[in-house]
Amino acid sequence: MKAVVLSDWGDASNFSVRDVPNPVIQPNEVLVQVKAFGVNPADYKTRSGTAPYAKQYTHPIILGWDMAGDVVAVGSSVTDFKQGDAVYGMVNFPNPGQAYAEYVAAPAADLALKPAKLTYTQAAAAPLAVLTAWQALTEHGHLQAGQTVLIQAASGGVGHLAVQLAKALGATVIGTASGKNEAFVRSLGVDEFFDYTTTDIGHTLNDIDLVFDTVGADTIFQSAEVLKPGGRLISIAYGAMDKVLAERPDISAERILVHTSGDDLRKINALIDAGKLRIEVSEVLPADLIADAHRQLESRRTTGKIVLHF
Repeated sequence: MKAVVLSDWGDASNFSVRDVPNPVIQPNEVLVQVKAFGVNPADYKTRSGTAPYAKQYTHPIILGWDMAGDVVAVGSSVTDFKQGDAVYGMVNFPNPGQAYAEYVAAPAADLALKPAKLTYTQAAAAPLAVLTAWQALTEHGHLQAGQTVLIQAASGGVGHLAVQLAKALGATVIGTASGKNEAFVRSLGVDEFFDYTTTDIGHTLNDIDLVFDTVGADTIFQSAEVLKPGGRLISIAYGAMDKVLAERPDISAERILVHTSGDDLRKINALIDAGKLRIEVSEVLPADLIADAHRQLESRRTTGKIVLHF
């Protein structure tokens, strides 16, 4: 099979497309013929060697977790899927997922059936980002109908899904992004929009129940400012949470890491089937342009998701 192989930590120029052996599945796995695979910031952080879970890898390696495709073989203990099923998922995260390939051996527990409303491309764009948003809002943020949530970087791969999920959960949603993305963010259903380049929301907003921050650094201090006493700050980016809590001991704040969950994807599928969640794909590239995809992600200027295929 063809796969995108990384020869060493560092720049995206270390990628190349090579012929490698097909994976062999374990009893709890299915073999998926990949129709499309997605990329995420976690991918370039792993490629550069800066992600904490990068220590598990030995070069040469196949990166990637998000994929969509068809089941072509089923492990002996798998009962949820059969040959021919169209599936999608985030494979093995944060362990090596090896999704940048024509075939992937995926634990059945990491997968869900692909919603009929999604193309393979849209489905491949979704898993890591939508699971991150879902788990941040529900499992960690405990968002309830009638509450107000602020989504920082609402136009991004995770942010644009978090906006829609929060609306589907019955929340009032405020989103931040640059002014050029205002129309896109408003199309997602936000109740209020703020251009972070011209507005200091720390001096504009207050009494917020939950902030979901995907930016990190100094943004988490601004995020903490707007929370009501007892409010919750959930971040997926690096930042000084101990300093945040020192300044706001009356709130809860945590940095989270997404986990694989076919069960969560099935809950999300219900929202997709109901037309409450759309997946924004900004660009589709051939697999041999994986370096371009990584460089676009590192620019932090993408809207929606980048998807590749062989």
